[in-house]
Amino acid sequence: MNYFGTRIVLQNRCASARPKVLRSFSNCQAFLAKPEPSRRRLGRPGNHLKIGIVGMPNIGKSTLFQMLTRTTLGKPANYPFATIDPVSAKVPVPDPRYELLCDKMNPAKRIPAQLSIYDTAGLVRNASKGQGLGNAFLSNIRTVDAIFQLVRAFPEPDVTHVEETVDPIRDLQIIQEELLLKDAEFVESFLKKESRSSKVPAKAKEVAKKVLQCVLDNGCPVSKCSWSDEEVGFLNSFNLLTAKPVVYLVNMDEDDFLQKKKGPLQKVESWVEKFSPGDSVLPLSIIFEEQLFLLTPQELEEECSTLQVSSQLPSIIQAGYSALSLMHYFTAGNNIVQAWTVPLDTKAPDAAGAIHTDFKKKFVAGEITDFKDFLQYGTLEACKAAGKTIVKGKDYVVQPGDIIYWRIAR
Repeated sequence: MNYFGTRIVLQNRCASARPKVLRSFSNCQAFLAKPEPSRRRLGRPGNHLKIGIVGMPNIGKSTLFQMLTRTTLGKPANYPFATIDPVSAKVPVPDPRYELLCDKMNPAKRIPAQLSIYDTAGLVRNASKGQGLGNAFLSNIRTVDAIFQLVRAFPEPDVTHVEETVDPIRDLQIIQEELLLKDAEFVESFLKKESRSSKVPAKAKEVAKKVLQCVLDNGCPVSKCSWSDEEVGFLNSFNLLTAKPVVYLVNMDEDDFLQKKKGPLQKVESWVEKFSPGDSVLPLSIIFEEQLFLLTPQELEEECSTLQVSSQLPSIIQAGYSALSLMHYFTAGNNIVQAWTVPLDTKAPDAAGAIHTDFKKKFVAGEITDFKDFLQYGTLEACKAAGKTIVKGKDYVVQPGDIIYWRIAR
């Protein structure tokens, strides 16, 4: 049976609902809606952010993980399921502003914005039914805040493919469908368990049924459907797989990447534009990145200058951070310079609360220095003397790169 373009009838796990059908992705394209303006976002990210690398076996996930995290964790190998238990490591989010601030302040301690990156096992067809590492894998990625979805576009015959041929679009569709099916299974189980409970709000059940319509009847990720602020609150408690933001990474042949060939990349970009609009697509060659990884800083600079191509690793980390609609501001002193992660459009009390909940409760004001002013005047003291440090109250919306001293009531 052709896996896509057909109607797949699923076992009805919810006695009160009609049999569920997952339709082809073409139906998803017609269903996609522009999200309604909302102050609430899907997900629950904070200062401890987790991004999982997801994809089929033997496509370079563990090697990419080792280079992003600069560790020897993980287990790259040319056979399926070399990685079983997920491993993780923290990486700093590249930010030239933070580096300049530290260079000028020369603090005793530096704490940049960080991401925790998880290397997970390969996902295969029918994982939602237990194939491969199945449910264990899907449970592992449920705990992350966002997904790096790596897809293979290199033709190397010595590297086996679980589907026997290299086809990026087929792989994207398999992974998408397995995540949709797992979300449907979770929500149907929730409805079956809670359908008769008076403790569960009726609105939660309504949202669960809407999720089923989104992922089963229309084959669309939860993140691409329209939700109200109230609905987002319930969705965040469900922690659904397809509600997570995705950055698509296309692992290309080295020559194709260096020559900036568009063929394999354009196919993935077209698929994402149709079925996951708004998500980022970044090309890379893991073989090329491995070569750069072994160079000294001077050699790296010379090699990238000669080839007119730079490493994609910093861009990948930044894309993962941006996918979560996050930003950071800075606190700065002689002892420590630290970046604090908050959602975009965060008001001052909530931004202060990222440091400690008491800072939000006892918020008085913030002394705000724009980073551009800091660069111009050289020190925070000079900014204050020039009237460039401004006191702002609870309605101030913190901007990326703000340098802030919080005034807190004793």
